[in-house]
Amino acid sequence: MTDLKLTIRRELPADAEAVEKLHERAFGPGRFSRTAFRLREGVPPLADLSFTALVGTLIVGSVRVSPVMAGEEPALVLGPLTVDPAFENRGIGAALMNASLDAARKAGHSLVLLVGDAPYYARFGFAPVPPGQFTLPGPVDPRRFLACPLQDGVMERARGPVTALRPAR
Repeated sequence: MTDLKLTIRRELPADAEAVEKLHERAFGPGRFSRTAFRLREGVPPLADLSFTALVGTLIVGSVRVSPVMAGEEPALVLGPLTVDPAFENRGIGAALMNASLDAARKAGHSLVLLVGDAPYYARFGFAPVPPGQFTLPGPVDPRRFLACPLQDGVMERARGPVTALRPAR
């Protein structure tokens, strides 16, 4: 098989349908009942922090980031991170993570939260949230509730409920 060039770029509005189909293939219909989905429901992803991975013109990966409040601290919730099953284990997820986290740091954000596999996300600076520091709007395995501080001191001052920042109507 010929190696095709991987391109990481910001997600475009025209990508939305392909990204949703990618999420459907990767996570199935159960994704809508997850606590992390509740934080993103009705909240458009931040265009400057959400990226797609393309091989040629085919979208093979996506990472989305949405705004939340962690108590009184503005924060981000990362997810979903999705790679087409046919393209897994090629570094696409890591490339998307690095692009998104680098953009968040450059934009001055202080904290990124996610629900995911701690051993995978540890290499990007994520660690389990200390018990009782934050509460989510539904059940989650505490070992999978992770935080990545992007600024010094944020984990000392941020605590409380994690809530979505829905656009004003």
